[in-house]
Amino acid sequence: MSKESFVFQAEVSKLLDIVARSLYSHKEVFLRELVSNASDACDRLRYEGLTTPALMEGDAALRIAIGVDDKKGTLTVTDNGIGMNRDDLVGMLGTIARSGTQAFVERLSGDAAKDVAMIGQFGVGFYSSFMVADSVEVVTRKAGEAQAWRWVSDGHGSFTVEETQRAGRGTTVTLHLNADSREFLDKGRLEGVIKRYSDHIAIPIMFDGDKDAKPLNQASALWTRSRAEIAEDQYHEFYRHVSHDLDSPWMTLHNRVEGVLSYTSLLFIPKSRPFDLFDPERKPRLKLYVRRVFITDDCGELLPGYLRFVRGIVDSEDLSLNVSREMLQRDPKLAKIRSGLVKRILGDLAKKAENAPDDYRVFWDAFGAVLKEGLYEDFENRESLLGLARFRTTAGDEPVGLAMYVERMKPGQEAIYYITGEDAAAVANSPQLEGFKARGVEVLLLTDPVDEFWVPAVAAFKGKDFRSVTRADTDLGAIAKDGDKASDKPEEPAPAGIDALIAAFKLALGKAVSDVRLSKRLTESPVCLVAKEGGMDMRLERLLKRHQQLGDDLVSAPVLEVNPDHALIRRLAGMAEGKGGGDAVAEAAHLLLDQARILEGEAVPDPVAFGRRLTAWLEKGLI
Repeated sequence: MSKESFVFQAEVSKLLDIVARSLYSHKEVFLRELVSNASDACDRLRYEGLTTPALMEGDAALRIAIGVDDKKGTLTVTDNGIGMNRDDLVGMLGTIARSGTQAFVERLSGDAAKDVAMIGQFGVGFYSSFMVADSVEVVTRKAGEAQAWRWVSDGHGSFTVEETQRAGRGTTVTLHLNADSREFLDKGRLEGVIKRYSDHIAIPIMFDGDKDAKPLNQASALWTRSRAEIAEDQYHEFYRHVSHDLDSPWMTLHNRVEGVLSYTSLLFIPKSRPFDLFDPERKPRLKLYVRRVFITDDCGELLPGYLRFVRGIVDSEDLSLNVSREMLQRDPKLAKIRSGLVKRILGDLAKKAENAPDDYRVFWDAFGAVLKEGLYEDFENRESLLGLARFRTTAGDEPVGLAMYVERMKPGQEAIYYITGEDAAAVANSPQLEGFKARGVEVLLLTDPVDEFWVPAVAAFKGKDFRSVTRADTDLGAIAKDGDKASDKPEEPAPAGIDALIAAFKLALGKAVSDVRLSKRLTESPVCLVAKEGGMDMRLERLLKRHQQLGDDLVSAPVLEVNPDHALIRRLAGMAEGKGGGDAVAEAAHLLLDQARILEGEAVPDPVAFGRRLTAWLEKGLI
């Protein structure tokens, strides 16, 4: 076959352009990335060899070799792992065939300090080679196949693939180092980099030709060592190996369980959100080993979706080495491991929340929205998750837990009040909160999409029901306003003509609302919209409609609440009671309804009519 030429996928070209500007803080991490890839290739071969032993024949001792050629100015990283064929080369080194690729590229800002961590998380470590190389050559042969292949690129938009020869399976990556990177031809420099970044790799790493020499790394699985033997830096480098993150983890959890079911887990929680945190597939990304043999990095059964931000490995002593994907899905041992991992993670998070609340807030800001998914999905651990949850409230910017909220409830308050929305600032200024603020009642400000679903599922905390402030049946009469006692201050009499105004509004608005009534929650705004008794929360209804989960025929009309103490409403009540104000009152009814819709974040159904009415009222006011 003749040499084939290919153009890099647009996303890869953008990444290469950024990498060429040396995004990484330290160029030597390219070697860590290449060694990590080589280690993964060896792990995958070892797993495939369990069911197809012939793949291991002739070269069963897995290893990684580092070679240098001072005359040619080249550095090579060679492994005898699974290898690649033509399609693998084109697919793995020319495109990024991963869910969320487009979203990832769109988030690249061009700011090196911001983009570097994202590129690492995306797992494109191979492309870091172009920080130090003018061109890169990959010669590889897939285990079980006779044909070898060569991939070559200078990183400037294209690459070539052609047939070649290779004595055995595996991959050799050859970097033609640029003039600024000749330091990586020095074996002492390379040994230091490997010991710093790759000591945890379980495959022996040696200099090429030194097969009988001592490995440059410890070549033992890090998680098999006791915690006392492992330095913090070693944990951090292993985290970077399994996560591709360039930062240190927020929390490290290293645990061994022994008994009827024995397993070791080495788990990490990142400091910041991975780029694919909200990928629709919601897959956890833990690596599963059985007795130190890599099995899979796609085992969704190890953790629930709401803990998908956790990185690391689980090594079981009791699962079968030849376990299949189908067997994993129904293995009761895996279910027990999953249960143990979840309880351990949630337990350690609870300790952090209690002992280091400021540090815990860093975690919650990054992953709270995801953790709350468990409130909806995981009934078994719901109480633990409720204890971990933190919320912004109308009492201030400092997030609070539900236990603290209940302790601070006002005399006469029987429910945990909340309001949902998309924008925190807009929600905090909602007119529906006016009566609550006047009474000093704290309200949870819920702005994550999942909030619409978990609150109805949970229903209550410590015997206190969750109640939306947007419901028409909300009664604040038993709660005194700040500075008053509930029964000290008589209610203001309704203005004359208010009944006539309510009747006129109902007639004018028709089916656009399910009812018009006086409000006990408004103190400053003239009107607001609330959900009718027994109806769905308005924002949940709007969310379901937006995602086509609710038809127009099932959308219920809201209730329009009117503030009888507002000057505008009193003026309109006088007009409704007199003669000749019918048309003006009807126009005002539509304007106020549209105003309430806008404050709810809804679109005005008839912008032309809204503009016409508004213009007419402004003209009257100026005449």
